[in-house]
Amino acid sequence: MAFDSKNSYSKENEGGFEERVLHIGRVSKTVKGGKNMRFAALVIVGDRNGHIGKGIGKAAEVPEAIRKGIEEAKKNIVEVTILNGTIPHETLGLYSASKIVMKPAASGTGVIAGGPVRSVCELAGIKDIRTKSIGSNNPNNMVNATIEGLKSLKSAEEVARLRGKTVEEIG
Repeated sequence: MAFDSKNSYSKENEGGFEERVLHIGRVSKTVKGGKNMRFAALVIVGDRNGHIGKGIGKAAEVPEAIRKGIEEAKKNIVEVTILNGTIPHETLGLYSASKIVMKPAASGTGVIAGGPVRSVCELAGIKDIRTKSIGSNNPNNMVNATIEGLKSLKSAEEVARLRGKTVEEIG
């Protein structure tokens, strides 16, 4: 019972963060009395303004797993550098066997991404981006790779400050 970006559950709450359930995994354990079912929910939260967080909640009931996932996601929020609705430069997100190549796109291009990557980019507030997923398509790994790539982005001002130069010198 997986949720992709077309039919994922999405909701905005009072803190200004929008929540989206990307995947619900069902796990069963066989015990003496039968089978024990448990659920794991992969949830992302974002404010569409450069902040994104990911969480995984596990419980015996789906709503409880989602609630726990949302709580964890709010604790793990990272900031993303966005420049004119897109990313400032090309980047590669790596996590486990997943690779996500992300390239800036011209205004009006839209979010060209598949599955969980699209949801992460939309909730981060990126309006124009081109992406390509390489390797594992496990939703958890894809989300982690995307967030790693987005965390590695640096604006021209940050690069200039790190190098001890002005923005004009590096531009």
